[in-house]
Amino acid sequence: MKKRTLAALLVGVMAFSMTVAGCGKEADGGPFTPTKNINWTVTSSAGGGSDIFTRMIADVMKNEDLVNGQTVVVTNKTDGAGEVGRNEVATLKKDADYQLLTFNSGDLMPMVQNTKNRSSNFRILAIMAVDKQLLFKGENTSYDTFADVIAACQAGTKVVIGGSKGDDIATYQALLAELGIGEDVLTYITYDSTGDAITAALGGHVELVISKPAAASEYVEAGSLIPVLALANERYTGNLADAPTLSEVGDYENVEVPVWRGVAGPASMSDEAVAYWSEVLGKVAETSQWKEEYIEANKLIAEYKDSAAATTYVTQYEADYMKANGIQ
Repeated sequence: MKKRTLAALLVGVMAFSMTVAGCGKEADGGPFTPTKNINWTVTSSAGGGSDIFTRMIADVMKNEDLVNGQTVVVTNKTDGAGEVGRNEVATLKKDADYQLLTFNSGDLMPMVQNTKNRSSNFRILAIMAVDKQLLFKGENTSYDTFADVIAACQAGTKVVIGGSKGDDIATYQALLAELGIGEDVLTYITYDSTGDAITAALGGHVELVISKPAAASEYVEAGSLIPVLALANERYTGNLADAPTLSEVGDYENVEVPVWRGVAGPASMSDEAVAYWSEVLGKVAETSQWKEEYIEANKLIAEYKDSAAATTYVTQYEADYMKANGIQ
């Protein structure tokens, strides 16, 4: 009996050891596969361009069964203009392989201006697309065209634009510089997301709103937002085609500040998880749902870069931006 008990015990110990070895495979450099919920942080409000981007990717991951049947839980964290959420991800240690972050040029710009965080505080997983903006007016705005807005500003009438952070502000500043109009006349109100800025425009609290096509699409279809200026080098297509570029409005150069849209993880994310998420995001970029329902529907430019290429690109973008703005 004792021999049988000892043999049974040894079998149990061997089975336990094999289980532990299997559980530790990721830590030993084996491939990563998620076995529980994935948390995804978005540092802007629900309904904005970043939120739509994130939830579309999560939806594709689910529909294409790309995450081993696990659930992607999206959380919007806007405290401190999103810096609190970004810092939480950057410094996360526990379950870092299960944490994703929507990370765009519009997130990077205020981050390097206002905090010590840099892109190197994250693992850059992929760039998925390039986005551009337009100016829209609400149904009740008193200006018919953007030429009317310019004339009003030149006459000293204050006009208010609403928009989100980062790239929206950079686009607004580029527009001011080209028009030669001061911030005291063509003023800007910053909202937590493009969705919040659109709500302000619909309510008549601002005359104009800067938005990417994704966030404005349903309102354009409903006729409650009307595109008046394409902030790009050429006109958009479809229901945005009536909006002229700035060079068509007057003797100006076009204003275009492309927005790259990407995904990052915590600095402590393992190499195995980085490789996994980079590959999964590449698979998302190849699906018909992503191409048709996100890229084509929202007039974006498809621009997938894997982790290595995206890291190089973002690092250079950050260096150029910091140099241009005198940031050490």
